[in-house]
Amino acid sequence: MTSYPNPAAPDLIGTDIRVDIPDDFRLMSGQKLEQTDVVARLYGPADAPVVVAAGGISAGRILFAKEDTTDTAPGWWEGVAGPNEALDLNRWRVLSIEFAPRLPTSQIYTITTHDQARLVRLILDHIGVQKVYNFIGASYGAMIGLAFAELYPDYVERLCVISAAHRSHPMATAMRGIQRRILRFGLETGNEKEGISLARQLSMTTYRSDDEFSERFDGPPPEAAGENYTVCGYLRSRGDAYATDANRWISMSDSLDRHRVDPANIKAKVFLAAVPSDRLVPYADMKTLHEALADSVFIEFPSLYGHDAFLKEISTVSAIVKRSLEE
Repeated sequence: MTSYPNPAAPDLIGTDIRVDIPDDFRLMSGQKLEQTDVVARLYGPADAPVVVAAGGISAGRILFAKEDTTDTAPGWWEGVAGPNEALDLNRWRVLSIEFAPRLPTSQIYTITTHDQARLVRLILDHIGVQKVYNFIGASYGAMIGLAFAELYPDYVERLCVISAAHRSHPMATAMRGIQRRILRFGLETGNEKEGISLARQLSMTTYRSDDEFSERFDGPPPEAAGENYTVCGYLRSRGDAYATDANRWISMSDSLDRHRVDPANIKAKVFLAAVPSDRLVPYADMKTLHEALADSVFIEFPSLYGHDAFLKEISTVSAIVKRSLEE
C-alpha cells in the first residue's frame, strides 16, 4: 500500500483545515459563493494513506467525537469512523468535508456535485496531498466522490459509493421538487420554519422503507379527522427538529438533482453498495452504474432502513468500508 506524505499529524479529535477560496473561483453556474473559505477536518497519522469521507447533505466535517471534545454533537459516522473502527483513525489520514454553501445562506445557489469536488481539491492541494487512496461517500457524499473521480481520474485510486448512482432518478427529483416548492412557499409567506418542517417530513418518507413504516406505525386511527396518526406525529417531530435554512436546503436539494457523471471517465476501482429498499437511489440504477464502470465491485446491502441504511446499519456499513480499504 502506497503512503502519501502530508504535514502536521493531528490527534484523534481532528484538526480543522480552512482554505481560502480563490477570488476568481466560480461555480459552474457562474455564481460566486459568499463564503470566502472552505473547511474540513483532518484526522489520523501524517504519513498514512489519504481517505476522503463525505455523507448526506446534513452531514458535516465531524466524523468522530471523543468524550472530551467541545463539539456539541457526535460525529455523523460514529461506529464506522473512529479509533480501531472500520475507518480507523489510527491507521488512515482522513479528510472529512463540509459542504458549500455554508449556513446561514443569504441566497439560493445553483451548485453541482462537480463544484463540491473542485472545493475538495482546493483543500487537498493546500495540505499537499499527492493522491487520494480512497474517497468514501454515502448518499450526496458518494455523488461528490463519483464527480471527483470523473474530474480527476488519475488522482484517486478507489471509491466506496454507498447509495448513490451516476444520475438522480426522476422519481427522486419529483419528490425533492415538491420539497423545494414547500420551502419556497414558506419563504414567500414568511413561514420559513414551518416550510422547513413540512419539507423535512416529506423527505423522511423517502429516506426510509415501506416495511419499516409498516412495522413501526401500523396503529389505530385518531379519534377525529385532522388529528395526528402515529406516523404523522413521528414525522412532525422529525420535521420540527431539523435545523437548516431554506436557501441552503433548496441549493443542496437542487444539487442532488443536477448530479450526472459519465462512468466511462472514471478510472478508479469502485465499490458500490446498493440497498434494494432504497426509494431515492434505485437498485437498478446502481446495477447500471456497475455495468458501465471499468473496474467495480457490486455489493448488495439489504436493510429495513432504505436510504438511511448508511446511518443505521453500522456493522454492515463498517464491513463495506473496510472491504473497500483493504481488498
